[in-house]
Amino acid sequence: MLEYSPDEEAIDILNATVIRRSDASEMDALLAKSAARHQYLCPRQVLGVRIGLAGAQAIGLDTPRRDKRLMIFVETDGCFISGVEAATGCCVHQRTMRILDYGKVAAVFVDVTTGEAVRVAPRKDIRQRAWNFASPKEKRRYYAMLHGYQVMPDDILLSKQAIALQMPLSEIISRSGVRANCDQCGEEIINEREVKLDGKTFCQGCTESQERFFSLNY
Repeated sequence: MLEYSPDEEAIDILNATVIRRSDASEMDALLAKSAARHQYLCPRQVLGVRIGLAGAQAIGLDTPRRDKRLMIFVETDGCFISGVEAATGCCVHQRTMRILDYGKVAAVFVDVTTGEAVRVAPRKDIRQRAWNFASPKEKRRYYAMLHGYQVMPDDILLSKQAIALQMPLSEIISRSGVRANCDQCGEEIINEREVKLDGKTFCQGCTESQERFFSLNY
């Protein structure tokens, strides 16, 4: 079990020992892979690894993936994503992971071939239950979660629910090489994300200006 965390003086131990251990368990190896990106391990990274493994397993896919059969929609950003990436091999730059800014530590896993999909999220009471799986001497909630999340059984730690996508997966993935230009701003649009209005082509930024996080200074 990895016990490294931000306020421990163990960066050299992580780099020299944990990551290079030849006898590390699968879980320890995945946690070390995630922690190496941050120089520490946190509870959300642990949840990312656990959810990544459980989600892929729920739809019958082995991990880590070296193809694009598994598509993951994560519902927040941050450390959680590193754990999911370490466990599954999916990532944004390969277009096998999408980030939905819902502010939830949860993810949807889709088999691109079959269309089967499942959503995996932590159960609501896991922070309290983590105490039952941490060391009896542990008095700090952070470390109770850090340790407990690594060993809690899936059925206690996680909830899994089969789901149906609201749009065809082919529209989400799109096709390579498809391009268009916005008739308002002139910028190129890829992945068939353009919007057609009154016979014109627009990017989503120009058609949804009220929802943009920035404004243009013309």
